[in-house]
Amino acid sequence: MASVQDYKRRIRSVRNTRKITRAMELVAAAKLRRAQTRIEAMRPYADTMRELIAGVGRAAGSVRGLPLLERRETVETVALVPLTGDRGLAGAFNAQVMRRAFAVERQLQSEGLKVRWVAVGKKGRSTLTFRRRELDGAHVGFTDRPGYADAQAIAHGLGELFTSGEVDRVVLVYNTFVSALTQHVTEQDVLPISADILETSEDERRDDVLRGDFIFEPEPEQILERLLPVYVETQVYRALLESSASEQGARMTAMRNASKNAGDLIDRLTLQMNRARQAEITQEILEVVAGADALE
Repeated sequence: MASVQDYKRRIRSVRNTRKITRAMELVAAAKLRRAQTRIEAMRPYADTMRELIAGVGRAAGSVRGLPLLERRETVETVALVPLTGDRGLAGAFNAQVMRRAFAVERQLQSEGLKVRWVAVGKKGRSTLTFRRRELDGAHVGFTDRPGYADAQAIAHGLGELFTSGEVDRVVLVYNTFVSALTQHVTEQDVLPISADILETSEDERRDDVLRGDFIFEPEPEQILERLLPVYVETQVYRALLESSASEQGARMTAMRNASKNAGDLIDRLTLQMNRARQAEITQEILEVVAGADALE
């Protein structure tokens, strides 16, 4: 049976750990609030970008020949891009992304397709390297606070893979932020760009007629060719922000649970320490009584 001093050392150690988990919970909560603010600021920009592309698409005579819209007749190679974090201690955040990515890989391979990997985040890179997957690129060091330049770098690399014909489809796998307690794993096709963004309703076409004709300089087709890569960057950036907010929410929840478990463990250890102390006192009393009886 452990001594009272052993229990005291264990309680002190657990209390120190609880201080760390509480501090990490507070830091994650602050980062989560900032990430939510960035997502809310991003949404109007993404919606306006979509409306702009649709408007230019209506003015364009033809959208054929735009490489990012080209849908291949036969899909042979798919690029999977899992968005993970650079650090752990976030519960199942990283594991569930990689689990879904490997499930998608098995499904694609069962259909006879080849899979190529682009890692985002140190955890995803290390997992893929450990599983002996060959990487076509790795982007790390920014998942806590992703910037638009990071999204540009990722989108540019994916665009080169697609336009060069090395891959026929690009899929992002990431956590969508719902709340601090809930994150949903999402699969999103980013390339080729869906032609749905160019589709317009009757109301939008009627509004165009009411506003009159616009003069585009350069031609609408050229403007659209420049806007589509920006649209891909916007989609990647939005996914990075969703993943960042999900990571901080998962870390905050994990650290809160760790602090609660530490408190429960301290209570159990305190109870066991008190029992050990009581047993030592009882043993000392018995020894004193036994000594007194021996003297008589």
